[in-house]
Amino acid sequence: MEELTLADTNGIAILVPGALHAHAAKRIDERFRLIAIDKADASLVTPEIARDVRGVASMTSINAAFIDALPNLEVIAHFGVGYDSVDAAHAGRRDVMVTNTPDVLTDEVADTAVALLINTLRELPKAEAWLREGRWEREGGYRFSRGSLRGRRVGIFGMGRIGQAIARRLEGFGLPIAYHNRRQVEGVPYAYHDSLLGLAGAVDTLINVAPGGASTARAVNAEVLRALGADGVLVNIGRGSTVDQEALIAALADGTIFAAGLDVFADEPHVPEALLALENTSLLPHIGSASVATREAMADLLADNLVAWFTDGKPLTPVAETVHVSR
Repeated sequence: MEELTLADTNGIAILVPGALHAHAAKRIDERFRLIAIDKADASLVTPEIARDVRGVASMTSINAAFIDALPNLEVIAHFGVGYDSVDAAHAGRRDVMVTNTPDVLTDEVADTAVALLINTLRELPKAEAWLREGRWEREGGYRFSRGSLRGRRVGIFGMGRIGQAIARRLEGFGLPIAYHNRRQVEGVPYAYHDSLLGLAGAVDTLINVAPGGASTARAVNAEVLRALGADGVLVNIGRGSTVDQEALIAALADGTIFAAGLDVFADEPHVPEALLALENTSLLPHIGSASVATREAMADLLADNLVAWFTDGKPLTPVAETVHVSR
């Protein structure tokens, strides 16, 4: 297919359903014809939108019905490294390219994972609150933390880019690392376990970086938490759907595990009261990659994927389910 110039792409309609990072929207509006609708709902697709739209840029769920409502759709540019909210398999069957935004957020998320682990063990946010509330002066020093990073054995569930970045950071703390993945990762020097249950039984600190989807739904369940043990700490920086949240609440409440640090939840932004009430947790509002610099880099990659698709026919970061798709 003939390559397109800047002038050519200005007429290409890109649909933005719901909210999108402002920098991404600005980049798209400068290069394409941006069309916005309230949400990714097939009932909102007018005949004109169905006729004109060739690309979608989103940070929301994109289901099969919405894809099918756009007969001339060529590409879905998704904001985020995880894309389980997009029916990429259906898109692939429809010869629609799907892209995501990996790599640019790897270090930020890895930093957050390590910080969340330390906060969970050392209770740093609670100690700061003690100071800010004037309790240090009135009541004396904050209690000694029962947890420590010293002597811990770390298991990582999901040894992709982010998992490897977390592992490299924790190596600097002198901690042994093991991992579970769908398959052993070539060139990774850490001990491999062919089951999540086996990994949990071999470590006392489990960091979950696994992507969402049917294959990982509630993978961290009651059995895995029991295997982790009474000194066990769970950190979830991946997806809330990968943890059985009710089983986790019960395990934290009855001492099956020691503590948990969570940046993601099963039904965001809702966090159950039973989880909020637990003292042995450190809870964050899904901020793993939420720095100005990283989110802007993600926005640029989303826009660059659209530009690359329509000018070169080859996006920068296609997802696995659509690597076969071509223009």
